[in-house]
Amino acid sequence: MKKYLLLSLSLCIFSAFANAQNADSVKVKHKKFVNNGRMYGSWGYNEEWYTHSNINISQPGQQNNFTYENIQAHNHIGWDHLFSVAPTIPQYNYRFGYFFDEEQNWAIELNFDHTKYIVTQGYNAIIKGEFRGRAVDSMINVNGNTLFWQLNNGANWFLFNIVRRFNIVKTKDNKLVVYALLKAGFGPCVPHVDNSIFTEQNHAHFQIGGVNTGVEALLRVTFFDHFYVEYCNKVDYADYWGLRIFDGTAGQAFGAYEMILNFGLTCHKKKTAGTNTAR
Repeated sequence: MKKYLLLSLSLCIFSAFANAQNADSVKVKHKKFVNNGRMYGSWGYNEEWYTHSNINISQPGQQNNFTYENIQAHNHIGWDHLFSVAPTIPQYNYRFGYFFDEEQNWAIELNFDHTKYIVTQGYNAIIKGEFRGRAVDSMINVNGNTLFWQLNNGANWFLFNIVRRFNIVKTKDNKLVVYALLKAGFGPCVPHVDNSIFTEQNHAHFQIGGVNTGVEALLRVTFFDHFYVEYCNKVDYADYWGLRIFDGTAGQAFGAYEMILNFGLTCHKKKTAGTNTAR
């Protein structure tokens, strides 16, 4: 059911962008992919809030096939000690993009968020299913003896985005330009999986372990044609499966809301006649 929800969300996202592009085609009948468009790249840091989720456990060798229900989780920002740790220790993110059309309103982008997902300890949750060969439907206290679960070296979401630009305001000399961007995309999850199921610890590892889809809205301010700062709001839905645990696999799906602050550089090749390379 969750996979159908993920697919439906993706279709809605790309349908909305397709409608926007159809609207543009009324004004510009023939869009061209230009080779002197504007490129950009950014680095920044983020904070997340996660929906509750279910964690499905499958350990056939132990006759376990059960679900932890309504599990709570939190992030670990790390950037509150930014100058005392390596820049890749906190929750960071980067983006690389290219505006490909003549009007410089549409872009493609590689989007990565290094987010940390940590199951909260010290509350009651239900486990339901088959546990050691017997039916179970019980309340447990979530602690180190019942469930230790974190994607603390990253829930790690990659997105391949389509991006739409909307101009807001700029100075006459273009030394200050303000515009909004809307993004939507789909891509793989590459989590670092570290967990213990009823004290049975897995071997912590990275793996390709699912897919995610997201939408992002942001305000970007560009200075002197090349430097920019942007504030972003993003909603992401991640569906994980086949995560390796002790003697089995696990899966879960959850949503996230992100706030992001990025600093970036932008540049383009020399303009050619007839090309409006926007800032």
